[in-house]
Amino acid sequence: MEENLEPISSDNLAETESVISTFKVSNDEIKLITDSVSSIKAEIQKVVVGQDKTLDLMLIAMLTGGHVLLEGMPGIAKTLMAKLLAKTIDVNFNRIQFTPDLMPSDVIGTSVFSLKTSEFYFNKGPIFSNLVLIDEINRSPAKTQAALFEVMEELQVSVDGTTHAMEFPFMVLATQNPIEQEGTYKLPEAQLDRFIFRIMVDYPDLLQEQQILHRFKEDFTQTNLDNVNAVITVSNLKTMKDIIQRIFIKDELIDYIAKIVVNTRNHPYLFLGASPRASMAILKSSKAMAALNGREFVTPDDIRAVTFETLNHRIILTPEKEMEGIEPEKIINDI
Repeated sequence: MEENLEPISSDNLAETESVISTFKVSNDEIKLITDSVSSIKAEIQKVVVGQDKTLDLMLIAMLTGGHVLLEGMPGIAKTLMAKLLAKTIDVNFNRIQFTPDLMPSDVIGTSVFSLKTSEFYFNKGPIFSNLVLIDEINRSPAKTQAALFEVMEELQVSVDGTTHAMEFPFMVLATQNPIEQEGTYKLPEAQLDRFIFRIMVDYPDLLQEQQILHRFKEDFTQTNLDNVNAVITVSNLKTMKDIIQRIFIKDELIDYIAKIVVNTRNHPYLFLGASPRASMAILKSSKAMAALNGREFVTPDDIRAVTFETLNHRIILTPEKEMEGIEPEKIINDI
């Protein structure tokens, strides 16, 4: 049986504020993060309408060294947001279109024999970039998907006994269509677990749809993409990542995270619960969420704000409850 969790209130922060009074994150450092995030979002929103929460979660993943799976219907700017994120940061960007005939060597690279030197050299594949967009990740079979296992977790690629490290930053943004089944290959649980978030990207509402049409009514070729500029550097990104690591979190909130994740393993409606990697993901992303909200300490609301996207791809319902149509979101909210 699951353990009942007492709700934690965010109202009384006096104790937390007294504890962090001697902590190392300054107001200027928090302002650096909030200003940088605002600048990035302002550039992206020159083109993209809405999707505020999706952009926040993508930035949190970038700032914590995580990878993101974007899931949604075609045509709702999943690929566009990934491209624009890369444009706002002074980093290299590669796009890989996954197809049924794609081979692992097409992703990570291969050893090539040089006639001039009579030696083999490693020809790097498109995965060697800072931000890599993998479009329709479930279009390729398991052997190609497996090529991502090492690089997403260990930030390196091993070929012919030689290890090739990735440069900082390294982030994989993958997309997939949630309803298309023909010609697709379901991602294994081990692959899904390597994504810090699975973000369900929804349709725009009526007002946003109107704004999209008005914005592009005289720009069929989307030339305003050229107006999106890089606003932060790799050095800025390293600094912000260091600040987020130093965000304060109380021991009681660490226990709260642990209880949430452990209860996914004991829940009667779940066949598979979340791993310790999920606990670490919630811890890191809640710290980043606190920084985005202008605070140097984590509150329970920060944890709850990232828990669904962190857990929704790491749990599996029992067959009976899946047939009943119970959604993972309901179970996560109950826990």
